[in-house]
Amino acid sequence: MAALILEMIIEVNGVKIGDPKVVALIAGPCAVESEKQMEKTAAPLAKAGVKLLRGGLFKPRTNPQDFQGLGKEGLKILEEVAKRHNMATVTEVLDPRDVDLISAHTDILQIGARNMQNFALLKEVGRTRKPVILKRGLSATVEELLLAAEYILSEGNPKVILCERGIRTFENNVRNTLALATVPLVKELSNLPIIVDPSHSTGKPNLIGPMSKAAIACGADGLMIEVHANPSEALSDGSQALTPDQFSKLMQELEPIAKVVGRSIRI
Repeated sequence: MAALILEMIIEVNGVKIGDPKVVALIAGPCAVESEKQMEKTAAPLAKAGVKLLRGGLFKPRTNPQDFQGLGKEGLKILEEVAKRHNMATVTEVLDPRDVDLISAHTDILQIGARNMQNFALLKEVGRTRKPVILKRGLSATVEELLLAAEYILSEGNPKVILCERGIRTFENNVRNTLALATVPLVKELSNLPIIVDPSHSTGKPNLIGPMSKAAIACGADGLMIEVHANPSEALSDGSQALTPDQFSKLMQELEPIAKVVGRSIRI
């Protein structure tokens, strides 16, 4: 696999994902809901120093009656709000037919856990030159995650960022079980950067901080954290989102942890 990996550090908007001296921060709501909602979330994040803004356009929900996202209508909102605050964008793509459109208007493409082995989609994003965040599947092994990444790499796109977001186990007190051993293991098996999503893995705001600190301590190259201006009114996954104030406080708490392992959370 190493022969196909041309880059270890992937730079987006001045943030070097995979840099051993930096912990990249990606933050924003689960879903783009409106221009007002995105502005109220992005503005304090930008002020706190976040350079990478996430926001979902297509939401593959377990319940088809749940909010499915604004789709292409939300793309313009995400792009305009991010530009206003000098932020780069991260959003999920579900359908190979949407890759060209979304890649033209976003900076980092995300492949969600449910699509980790959607090989047609992996090949399509592999034909772009956009950075791709590839999330670990709900029940996928580390080997399966790396082989899924190979589909992207083999199409000529070396800019793959792996993401540990928890796996499904018998435990029912958290949304998923965050397997942090994946981080050092991936670093032994591959030179692809790997980030951690403490929001989806725990499903509980009070656990995001502790698991973020643990992720940094074990060598994660970045964190992807859900932040919403008003989580109680969120149309998707508000129960696992931090408020901007809570996120800013967490950033302060993460700084000494990052320093201990020779890294910084501020570029």
